[in-house]
Amino acid sequence: MKQLDFLGIGDITTDAFIRLKEASVHCGIDKKNCQLCMRFADKIPYEFVEVVRAVGNSANASVAAARFGLASGLITDIGDDENGKECLQVLTKEKVDTSYATVHKGMQTNYHYVLWYEDERTILVQHQEYPYRLPPIDPPPKWIYVSSLGGNSEQYHYEIIEYLKAHLEVRLAFQPGTFQIRLGTEKLAELYKRTEIFVCNREEAQKILNTSENEIKILLDGIHALGPRTVLITDGPRGAYAFDSALGEHWFQPPYPDPLPPQNRTGAGDAFASTFTSAVALGKSLTEALRWAPINSAYVVQQIGAQRGLLTRTELESYLAAAPKEYHPQRIR
Repeated sequence: MKQLDFLGIGDITTDAFIRLKEASVHCGIDKKNCQLCMRFADKIPYEFVEVVRAVGNSANASVAAARFGLASGLITDIGDDENGKECLQVLTKEKVDTSYATVHKGMQTNYHYVLWYEDERTILVQHQEYPYRLPPIDPPPKWIYVSSLGGNSEQYHYEIIEYLKAHLEVRLAFQPGTFQIRLGTEKLAELYKRTEIFVCNREEAQKILNTSENEIKILLDGIHALGPRTVLITDGPRGAYAFDSALGEHWFQPPYPDPLPPQNRTGAGDAFASTFTSAVALGKSLTEALRWAPINSAYVVQQIGAQRGLLTRTELESYLAAAPKEYHPQRIR
């Protein structure tokens, strides 16, 4: 097998987007802890359903890398059902190497329901409890990208850590999912220490650090103290922040102007994280990668699902050339 530039590790799923017509959102006075509300014990009409195959944090990242021209693959687990076959077909069409996918007989492939209201979504998830095992990876890839895995994957993470210890030349990007955040920083201490690029959003950073602190420099430094060399914290449509230990500098990257109002924000974070990592894998500097990442996010949210709007390198560089003058990283003093 040829050496891969980018190898994702994480769960894959099908997302069924249900566009809601009759719902409401209720939030606290601070605009947080919002709840999606619908009538109870009633028949509620919806606009349409759209099924999107082969998604999930790491799957989205692997597709993004492939569209940039990187040799990309995915380590994932699926069932031997029709859904799993269709997920593999989508990845193959996207030029993502599926040689490391494990098919489990008698099991189902993950299937999630996305309740889509206005430009946000609430996802009903069910992760199958696969007997995770890391397949032989030869030759070692240049980058491994670890993200969301199921709740029974604790031991699997230790296998990944041992592989990384044995292959110090492999660079690691880590975008933790829900279970990985719940596992805590002590159990995944070795993974954090091995991480070169770490990406999460502001709320996730607070959960990881078990703090209500909102000052971004404190959050960046707190994650960096766990081991990652480059830390990125996204803040939704407000932009993103970065800390690079090699330079000892904090940065703010404004968002790329939305070409149109967003349809759905599913996949925006994955697009940012994978685009930044791909840019670094292509030899871009921190500040160059920061300018790349929000562009892919801006175009992903124009489409339904996390992959349809992902750009090719040529498309992204074209939008970058047309960016307004103020679209550039800014040092945080």
